[in-house]
Amino acid sequence: MDSESHVPADTTEDNHDTLFKKGKDLMDRYKISHSLADLSMAISLIERAVELTPEGHKDRKSRLRHLSVAFKSRAKCTGNLEDAHKAISARRRPPVSTTPGTLHPYLDERTRGPEALAEAVALSGRTVGLTPKGHSERPSRLSELGTLLQSLYERDADPEVLSEAIRARRGAVIVTPKGDAEKPSRLSELATSLQSLYERTQDPAVLSEIIQFRRRAVALTAKGDAEKPSRLSELGTSLQSLYERTQDPEVLSEAIQFRRRAATLTPKGDAEKPFRLSNLGTSLHSRYERTGDLEVLNEVIEVRRRTADIAPEGHAKMPIWLELLASSLWSIYIRTQDPESLVECIRVRRRTIELTLEGHAEMLSRLDNLGTALMAQDPCDLPEVISTRRRAVRLTSEDHPSLASRLTALTVSLLTRLNQDNSAEDNDEGIALQRRAIALTPEGDAEMPGRLEILSCLLIFQSGRTGDPEGASEAIRSERRAVELTANGHPDMPKRLNGLALALKFHLQMTNDLGTLDEHISVQRKVIGLTPEGHDELPLRVTRLGDALSSRFEQTRDLADLHEAISAKERALELTPKGHAEVPTLLSSLAPSLFSRFERTGDYRDLTAAVSMQRRAVDLTPESHDDFPERLSTLGVLLGRQFEENGDLNCLAESMVALQRVVELTPEGHDKMPTRLNNLSLPLLSRLARTGLRSDLDQAISAQQRAVELTAEGHTDMPDILTNIGASLGYKFRHTKDRDDVNVALLVMRKAVALTLEDSEDMGSRMHNLGALLKSSFDINGDIRDLAEAISVSRRAVGLTPDSHADMPLQLGNLGDSLQSRFERLGGLDDIDEAISMRERAIGLTPEGHPMMAFQLLNLASSFEARFKHTGESCDLAKAVSTLKSSATYPGGNPRPRLSAAKEWARLLEASNPSSDETLSAFDTIIRLVSLTVTLGQSLDERFLQLQVSASLPLEAAAAAFRLARPDRGLEWLEQGRCLVWGQLINLRAPLNDLRQHSSHLANSIEEVSKQLENAGANRRTTHTEMSLSEKVSLEEEARAHLSLAQRWDELLAKVRAIAGFESFLKPTPSHTLLQYLPRKGHVVVINIDKNRCDAIVLSAGRDGPLHIPLPSFSLATCEKYRQDLSSQLHFRNLRDRGGKVTVLSENVSNARGIRSASLTLKKNGETVVLRILRGLWEDVVEPILRSLCIPKKNKSSTTSLPRIWWCPTGPLSFLPLHASGIYRSESPECVMDYAISSYTPTVAALAQRVRDSSSYNGMANSGLFMTCQPRALGGSYIPGTTKEVRSVYDLVVNARVRVEKLEGSAATPIKCLDSMERHGSVHLACHASQDATYPLKSRFLFHGGSLELADIVQRNLKNADLAFLSACQTSSGMRRLPDEAAHLAAGMLAAGYLRVVATMWSIGDLHAPNVATDFYRYLLDNGNHVGGGFDGAHAAHALHHAIQQLRHKIIDIRPNASQNAHRATH
Repeated sequence: MDSESHVPADTTEDNHDTLFKKGKDLMDRYKISHSLADLSMAISLIERAVELTPEGHKDRKSRLRHLSVAFKSRAKCTGNLEDAHKAISARRRPPVSTTPGTLHPYLDERTRGPEALAEAVALSGRTVGLTPKGHSERPSRLSELGTLLQSLYERDADPEVLSEAIRARRGAVIVTPKGDAEKPSRLSELATSLQSLYERTQDPAVLSEIIQFRRRAVALTAKGDAEKPSRLSELGTSLQSLYERTQDPEVLSEAIQFRRRAATLTPKGDAEKPFRLSNLGTSLHSRYERTGDLEVLNEVIEVRRRTADIAPEGHAKMPIWLELLASSLWSIYIRTQDPESLVECIRVRRRTIELTLEGHAEMLSRLDNLGTALMAQDPCDLPEVISTRRRAVRLTSEDHPSLASRLTALTVSLLTRLNQDNSAEDNDEGIALQRRAIALTPEGDAEMPGRLEILSCLLIFQSGRTGDPEGASEAIRSERRAVELTANGHPDMPKRLNGLALALKFHLQMTNDLGTLDEHISVQRKVIGLTPEGHDELPLRVTRLGDALSSRFEQTRDLADLHEAISAKERALELTPKGHAEVPTLLSSLAPSLFSRFERTGDYRDLTAAVSMQRRAVDLTPESHDDFPERLSTLGVLLGRQFEENGDLNCLAESMVALQRVVELTPEGHDKMPTRLNNLSLPLLSRLARTGLRSDLDQAISAQQRAVELTAEGHTDMPDILTNIGASLGYKFRHTKDRDDVNVALLVMRKAVALTLEDSEDMGSRMHNLGALLKSSFDINGDIRDLAEAISVSRRAVGLTPDSHADMPLQLGNLGDSLQSRFERLGGLDDIDEAISMRERAIGLTPEGHPMMAFQLLNLASSFEARFKHTGESCDLAKAVSTLKSSATYPGGNPRPRLSAAKEWARLLEASNPSSDETLSAFDTIIRLVSLTVTLGQSLDERFLQLQVSASLPLEAAAAAFRLARPDRGLEWLEQGRCLVWGQLINLRAPLNDLRQHSSHLANSIEEVSKQLENAGANRRTTHTEMSLSEKVSLEEEARAHLSLAQRWDELLAKVRAIAGFESFLKPTPSHTLLQYLPRKGHVVVINIDKNRCDAIVLSAGRDGPLHIPLPSFSLATCEKYRQDLSSQLHFRNLRDRGGKVTVLSENVSNARGIRSASLTLKKNGETVVLRILRGLWEDVVEPILRSLCIPKKNKSSTTSLPRIWWCPTGPLSFLPLHASGIYRSESPECVMDYAISSYTPTVAALAQRVRDSSSYNGMANSGLFMTCQPRALGGSYIPGTTKEVRSVYDLVVNARVRVEKLEGSAATPIKCLDSMERHGSVHLACHASQDATYPLKSRFLFHGGSLELADIVQRNLKNADLAFLSACQTSSGMRRLPDEAAHLAAGMLAAGYLRVVATMWSIGDLHAPNVATDFYRYLLDNGNHVGGGFDGAHAAHALHHAIQQLRHKIIDIRPNASQNAHRATH
């Protein structure tokens, strides 16, 4: 105990004064500190002071009053009844003692028990009886008797006792002289007993008397008296009761007046202060309810805030006061929609529930209130809403009347979340809950129709999810029942009919039933008929009628429906006031209908009006509005069509263009320039993450570096700019693995952290970025100290970030990465367990539907697998597989992480359960995701770059299918996953004859968009740092237009596929369909090469299915070895260049044309490297296939035509000459040419497409042959043989009276060549060619006057193109990184429209090329149908076979040479 609080031993007058002063000081301190210790010490000191104060001392009465207050305060704090008794005793103890032992001992000791209280009453009654009238003690003894009787009444609730208490207290008031200090107290006590009577009887006369006595008590209580606030408060309470009875506003004003004075006069720290403020809030709230005055409501809130703020923690009344505050905050939110009020309301209600004991009677209503408030929040915290409402349902008994309403509230929460993430679980649970709610709802209950409507919404969701129209049918039945239960004339009838109309509309979308549409329109008309003019919903309902009529027009093509639809939408617009928020929506609905009428009638005024409406919609929509992009997109479509009509096109760009324009419009030196440059880097980085385009990274870093240069040291934006540039450099490091990048990034990020204030909310994110960079540094240098710091920094980032922060999942994932790396380095199970915990927590905090969810799941699977490898626990393996599946099949978001997950999913399944059927699902997902990474919205170069990371996946998938005895799936996956880019290009050029017969408009739209897409894909450039801002804006506008075209293409495809008979329009062809369009004779041989196995699939006309031929003797390793050896030989001997060395073994061959002989290295058995490769291909691949097909070797004397084989190799086998395989150094040599005529096809679908479309080919429409030779092209060696070749063939063709055009040397510019190719069905190009491995569309033919690029050829739609003879090197050698994309000139010519292409895998040799060409054309001219000067290339494969055989015969004494020149092939 402090020395100041020590009670001295002496009993002098000064001592009791000192004790009282110290006690009072401690009471004052208690009012501030709320310390129970201060209060208890104050009681001890004041009690001692009273004991030492002499009887009759002037301060004794005051000190007793203070002691009473102190005991009363502690009783309120602790709930101790003994303190309450002592408070009464102190208050009632007279300043001067009477006869000892006759009056008051019971007040201190004997009133503590029930018997003692009765005895005290009896004794007190006797005392009063013995006290003569006029005696000075009679008033106090009557008062004491009244107090004891009141206590007895409060214990036993006996009305007779209460009557006696009132008589005693009334008598005390009567006999207390005027001016007596106790008069106010006794008036107040009488009012208290009368209050008990009023509560029992509700007699207004009693209430009036209460108020009368309390007014007198207040009036008689001196200003500054400690009891003044209490008496004011009691008067206010009584007046509030009178107001509630009479609704008299003057009484209410008086109640507020007295309660306000009571609260004001109550000192801070007084235990009564919160009660008096709460009472004031109640009266003010009554005034608000009467007047609706928001100022009054604001005062209510302020008073109730103060009540909660000053009440001590743990106060029993706190939940009630908080609930009152929350109720007022909710009221003002409802009135003003102020989000801050709602946030505070939710916070207060959460705290209320925390303070409410389980089982408390108010818990259910408080949970209901919290759920309601949470639902109003935007964005709504649905998990908490659902959790809260689940708890309310769980705590509600089955027979509780509110159970149905709580079930419905929970259902509404699930329905809201269902609207966001389309969760099947939420949908099914919601239906079950709502059915239960309906079952609990009595017939005739007013809530039944509304509950039926909610069930209808859920059923519609379920029907849309499952595709089962029965759900929609049940929804219609529910809505009809809701309508039936609603009386005619009921104000909700339009709403009920509207719900029925919406259910009918959904059912219509599933069934396309005209009868349903008719009913929908009929119901919608009823809705409008019941909606009064001026009703807020009328414009929307009229619009819906217009939409329904538009839908019927689309089915019936009845122009009357379209006219009525437009009239309805125009009426809706007229009914809506100018400036109303719905005007842009109505405009956007009207414009497409006007456009539809334009398409039907050709009235240009409708198109002009549609553009005008949509332009207004865009102008009235703020750029921050959610609908702005969509409305702008619609305007772009309409303007595009208007451009077709009048040539005026105007497109607006989205965020990228907008940000670049902002920078462009920002003057140099403007203080916002650094921030805007920094902002510009963000969408660049976002697009980089999606596409991997390095140019975006370069531009982002450039913009950030400039931002740093323009930002002064110490500027508040500097840490943010440094953080972004550090992140960009970190991203660059992950691509380049250059240590300098990560070192610089670390320096920049450390500086950003150093410049960030410790209490800054950005510190967590910057620590997160620093941790990620430290982890990257560890990955490159293996320094465990970097990893330890990364974990430490990441832990701090997590600690600084609240769970609700959007970055928390990323920060947890980053910590998980580092922990997993340390586990993999050191093997500590604690690390991997914590890593998994962090990743699971990250997933728990990631909202459903978030684009990062697939990535988070992928990382979690990685951790499970890492732990499985260490512990061998099968449950971890199962979790890894399951999580990978969830990631791979996650809907939406970036397909690249989902593709990574699908690959890991398949890998784990193959390793752990090779026979699992789930493997097929995994690979099916892989193939689907591969196609999503390559879209028509990208340029062709971007698509080829994207495919480099997934090139081998279709082959791996096919190998798995073969292993599982599903060759049909293997074939489909090879078809769907290979040659994607060319497949897209072929789709863009697909014949539309069948569609045109059904809908010429749709066919024309597809044809138009396909041309634009083809042009955009081939010509679009990407931005780079050296460009001006205006150039970048222009290119971004092109990119946006390209993307819009791709979206338009998808929309058109969806329309076509919705037409009966066109469901599979331009979809990947299933294997059974491919079999229907094979060549009538011959075989298509697909050879799949994978690291695990090699297989062939043979397709032949007339077979029921593909023939599977395993090739166990061949492997990917062997294939790669062959490819590398062959490539080395070709490069070493310069056989990639037509004018370079040609490998021949005869020294008699002339070198006069710049060709010199070069011997190949011979092996011990006398075979060259090339001959060894050809032998291996024959023995391990080709011969087993021929043997399985029972194809015999042709007898030299036989005149029977050889069968045709179309080879379709995959992977590195695409680079090897299957058509030339054979054994050439042998007593019995043999090769493919002895068995079959070989051709190549990039895919089976491409060949099937040619077969299918051959009937539509008009060979004479654009026939003839165009030829050119380019012997001296810039950048190539001199090839004089090209001139001889072209002239020889030209003379042959002219003599055959076939239409032919020849351009030599500089006379043939690329443009002239393209123009000539459009005029002729066939082309012969004798020149140099170059394959571009990085950008396949830049592969080109070299001319004297420039280059003819593949992109330029592809861009030309060469109608009725027939044969392309590419007498140039490398024309059918693809890209090593993309072997299955057939990214070479030959495939490009096929994509451009040529039915047949003759091409080369390497140098053709200037010596022999003319002879091969001459023999080729001579055969075609002798065997083709060249009526009317036309040129027929139909027998190109036979002609090439014949020409190569002729070449072999010419050099027969050195037979292997034939193999060296048998590198031409038809495609």
